[in-house]
Amino acid sequence: MADAPSCRLYLVTPPLAARDLDRFAPRFAAALKAGDVASALVRIAPESTGDAKRIAERLVEAAAGGDAAILLEADPRLAARVGADGVHVAGIGEALDDALASLHPERIVGAGGLRSRDDAMTAGEAGADYLMFGEPRRDGWAPPLVEVVERVSWWAEIFQTPCVAYAAQLNDVATLAAAGADFVALGDALWGAPSVEQAIVAAEVEARRAAAARAEAQA
Repeated sequence: MADAPSCRLYLVTPPLAARDLDRFAPRFAAALKAGDVASALVRIAPESTGDAKRIAERLVEAAAGGDAAILLEADPRLAARVGADGVHVAGIGEALDDALASLHPERIVGAGGLRSRDDAMTAGEAGADYLMFGEPRRDGWAPPLVEVVERVSWWAEIFQTPCVAYAAQLNDVATLAAAGADFVALGDALWGAPSVEQAIVAAEVEARRAAAARAEAQA
């Protein structure tokens, strides 16, 4: 029997500073236990790179015992040092090549910040373990939902490499899962919710329902 279709969750932390750890680490641990979270990306605030090891270690520790893969943003060497499961890099070229060379095949290397179809295909051909579409830039700009849906639908129709679709709003989860995303990423929309745990449960239900409906329609 074929595996049931699924679309799992991928959490993205806010950019973190050391002063955030006591408040955020318990929320992070609770979020990972609240539902079917496949992965979580730890982001470091630009002004806190000197504390990056401390921040990463605390979040890896908070996730211990869970099933989610913990990835660090843009720093493959630190990912290996703190025992993270992998790294997420922006764009193609040297950063992606270096991450693949230093971490594969033992750890995960994901690629985001892919602004064109050609960039996406290049990242997939290079060996990225997944591609992310729709994540906001550092300045906060994010592509509109219709563009993310178009890119996810195109990728899911043609390629085997898993794709992650970033949901700018919690209400976008079902739409992105229905488009064919293997994972839906939740960032600011999740951490700003009144109850992170309830938001994760609701998102998981919506993602699974939409993925199953898509598979049934294609059968």
